[in-house]
Amino acid sequence: MKQLLLVFLGGGAGSVLRYGISRSLNLSGSIPYGTLTVNILGSLLIGFLIGLSLRENLLTSNTMLLLVTGFCGGFTTFSAFSYENQLLLKNGDFFHFLLYGMGSILLGVGAVYVGFLLSKAL
Repeated sequence: MKQLLLVFLGGGAGSVLRYGISRSLNLSGSIPYGTLTVNILGSLLIGFLIGLSLRENLLTSNTMLLLVTGFCGGFTTFSAFSYENQLLLKNGDFFHFLLYGMGSILLGVGAVYVGFLLSKAL
């Protein structure tokens, strides 16, 4: 039960922060910069936290549940990302679909790696 509460609390906090960032950055234009921003920041944070966890067990399993599963799971937005890409395709905006889709994937994977490297530098 404690683990469920940790995921719930982390997920709620991540979702609220995602909403605030998306609302302030998804103002106009073809690319939803708020969603892109939270996905990249979430990827960076996940890489960093996993790196810390692997480094001499600096984070407990409960802390990982709160921060990685809960917070980062609520903060990142794959479903919103998928929907926004579908809208770009529906509107025939193939250039921004490729730019946003590939950019999100490449930057996200790169951010996880950079976060992992940052955790090792501590």
